[in-house]
Amino acid sequence: MLAYAAKLTKSPGLMRRSDVDRLRRAGFPDDEIHDIAAVAGHFAFVNRLADGLGVELESWWKRPSRR
Repeated sequence: MLAYAAKLTKSPGLMRRSDVDRLRRAGFPDDEIHDIAAVAGHFAFVNRLADGLGVELESWWKRPSRR
């Protein structure tokens, strides 16, 4: 499940039917696969929207250093 969510987040254009089939073989029913994709997609959308609008993190949140 985590590998699927990571691939969907990092390389959505590389997703294939085999990625879904792998989840099915692991015992995930279609409604749960939908939920995994929906949650990963939601967080990707919200983060890109916030980044695109220049939303600042709360002061207590530490941003990782950029090298």
